[in-house]
Amino acid sequence: MTLFSDLKESKNSFWTRRKLLISGLSGIGAASAAIAVSYQKRRSSLAVKIPPLPEKAEVAEGFNPITVLRDFNYGTLKRENGKTVREFEVVAKSSTLQLNSAISFVSWNLNGRVPGPTLRAIEGERVRIIFHNQDGHSHSIHFHGIHPEDMDGVKPVRHGKSTIYEFNVSPYGLYPYHCHIAPVTRHISKGLYGLLIVDPKKGRPPADEMVMVMGAYDINNDEQNELYAFNGIPNYYRDHPIPIYQNQLIRLYVLNMVEYNPALTFHIHANLFRVYRSGRTLTPNEETDVITMGTAERHILEFSYPYTGRYMFHPHQDFAAELGCMGFFNVLPT
Repeated sequence: MTLFSDLKESKNSFWTRRKLLISGLSGIGAASAAIAVSYQKRRSSLAVKIPPLPEKAEVAEGFNPITVLRDFNYGTLKRENGKTVREFEVVAKSSTLQLNSAISFVSWNLNGRVPGPTLRAIEGERVRIIFHNQDGHSHSIHFHGIHPEDMDGVKPVRHGKSTIYEFNVSPYGLYPYHCHIAPVTRHISKGLYGLLIVDPKKGRPPADEMVMVMGAYDINNDEQNELYAFNGIPNYYRDHPIPIYQNQLIRLYVLNMVEYNPALTFHIHANLFRVYRSGRTLTPNEETDVITMGTAERHILEFSYPYTGRYMFHPHQDFAAELGCMGFFNVLPT
């Protein structure tokens, strides 16, 4: 993510970082002519069918892992001094997650969910992330990718304070973000992580797109994981299989943010997927049914199911699958 010098704000610009932050705290965008945009306008004509949500899909602590799958945050597009900025707001706070019928867990999270919001922009755009820390600990947001040192997110933002991260996103690909305050392992394992998708300018072929983030929970602070999960809640997609349509292209944005384990795999049953490593290619690197990822590794996986039925997905480290990181695709007839 590169910040070009010709896009830096002048000293006389109203939108200095200090003034923008003050404005953000009192109502972001009130002083600018903000235009709410969505990629849906750009993609509305694409012939992709999205299945209805499963009945009785339970909501956990204000968010639902079924909706997290296809919930992309496109921010707000603004014109400021003749330039365009895509602006996001991210809030760190604590909340209790009911991980199963017996275990609740106090998470440190972003926008009230684990993983945090899936931010999305187009290659070459300037993005602005306004970060508010409403948790009782110091936090930050560190983005993977290319950006200036002062946007690197390693400086602590104390409780009740806010800051702004602003840079141009380039090249296209998948970029994890996470808190980078020591001990980093603990901050990540408590839930402070998410994904930034930077789309190529020409886009990708139409597909049913979903985000799948592997995480884990150290329940008793012994630096070992007791539970694992896709998109925040253990065994959620086992109990609520993900509906997809037969013969329709699925594009899965997969991220591993599991701490305390050196690597996990991602495996689907009865099929193969095409791998676009780190989302950095427009043609696949390989075709397989299992891929190994260390912490913060991420890939785009594409596949379609020719047969209807319920098909399992999970890490091939069976302990992680048995402790919550397992689910099903429910392939429906078109």
